[in-house]
Amino acid sequence: MNHPTDAAGTVSPFLSDLDIVKTASLTTVLEKEIERLILTGELEPGIRINEIHLSNRFGTSRGPLREATRSLEAKGLVEVIRNRGVFVRRLSVEDAIEIYDIRAALFGQAGRLVAERMDDKLLGELTRLVNRMDEIAETGDVDAYYPINLAFHNLIVTSCGNRTLAAEYQRFVNKLHLFRTRALVQSGGLKISNTEHRGMLEALASGDGDRAQLAHWRHVSLAKKRVLAAST
Repeated sequence: MNHPTDAAGTVSPFLSDLDIVKTASLTTVLEKEIERLILTGELEPGIRINEIHLSNRFGTSRGPLREATRSLEAKGLVEVIRNRGVFVRRLSVEDAIEIYDIRAALFGQAGRLVAERMDDKLLGELTRLVNRMDEIAETGDVDAYYPINLAFHNLIVTSCGNRTLAAEYQRFVNKLHLFRTRALVQSGGLKISNTEHRGMLEALASGDGDRAQLAHWRHVSLAKKRVLAAST
């Protein structure tokens, strides 16, 4: 039988069910917040996570922080190095390429599923995003392009009707943030990227699952080649 523990992780017979729920909820909130800091780059790849700093920042004890970092370790976002501490994971080029291959397969399947269930509303939303990226590509503003690019991909994946696929896809995309692919996107490549987006959009609008799957798979595969070229 598992006994309840306090915030420091020691067994306590005095914690009520409400205390346990509060501790679990705090850990979840901390996990999401630290994950946000990692994915936005505030906590950069390779940096050591300072528990004292974070506990002061969030006004909490170090126990829930440790539980939160264990969950982030399971997600592949941090790594625990014995006798040194917890570090934001840094992806190698080889790691990134493997993730791109898996992402391509998942994104291709998402494209197929969306093509088979496309409606006018979704098509309109996707078209609006592609048109907006065209406008931004003319200016070469990578910082403005990046979040809309993510929104376009996310809308496709979340509209495919397969929650497991969407969750796995997001998990791999989050890991790629550790590689800082954003820094590898050059302003001159925005038009090329959005030409591929428009091809995907046309494939989705056709309702042809095979065509959509190939267009979506190819887009991620070409992105992988661009990452390789920028990393050598």
